[in-house]
Amino acid sequence: MCTKNISNLSNAVVDGASRAVELSLSLLGVMCLWSGLMELLRSAGVVRKIAQILRPILRLAFPRAFKTGIGAEEITMNISANMLGIGNAATPFAIAAMKAMREGQIKNGNKESTEGVDLDVATDDMITLAVLNASSLDLLPTTIIALRRAAGSADPYSIIVPVWICSAAGSVLAVLLCRFFAVIFRQKKRRQEGGCGQGYTRRVDNVKSIGGHNKEDMRSTRAGAP
Repeated sequence: MCTKNISNLSNAVVDGASRAVELSLSLLGVMCLWSGLMELLRSAGVVRKIAQILRPILRLAFPRAFKTGIGAEEITMNISANMLGIGNAATPFAIAAMKAMREGQIKNGNKESTEGVDLDVATDDMITLAVLNASSLDLLPTTIIALRRAAGSADPYSIIVPVWICSAAGSVLAVLLCRFFAVIFRQKKRRQEGGCGQGYTRRVDNVKSIGGHNKEDMRSTRAGAP
């Protein structure tokens, strides 16, 4: 408009809008295909078999969820969708996993009183799941491949191996950091609770000792009274 090229601006707007619609439709088709495939796998019981295969690894990342079985299937579906590169399809499974773990936390809250369950604070498994959704292992980055194909790439699948290496390294590092900080904060919380308990015990002992001295003084005063 500043250069008085209104015709070029109009052509660019129309061209950009048409390309955006074409890209959206192509991505929508890919998302529908893989989302439907994931639902078929879930209905056919393939997810349970995947959970059995991934159980030794996922148990290390989500110890409580796979020990109690609460949210384990949703976590497996979320990780499977992320591995296939379907981030939008993985989001509902992540939300379902969070709800399941929260319901399990409420249900078992009275049984796990030794850990000081706080329903307003995310558990270690919830934090690990959120971190893994940010740095997920992508075996088949379908969204990126679709974008490269729509952009006219000569070899849209050439990024698969680099994506495997980067996503695997990021996921392993994310899980290790989550477990590391979980142990540190748990020990810090126990030390704080222990310090508060010791301080309260000392105050009670001081009050008792002061009360004992006062009683002895009163007895001596009464004994010396005429």
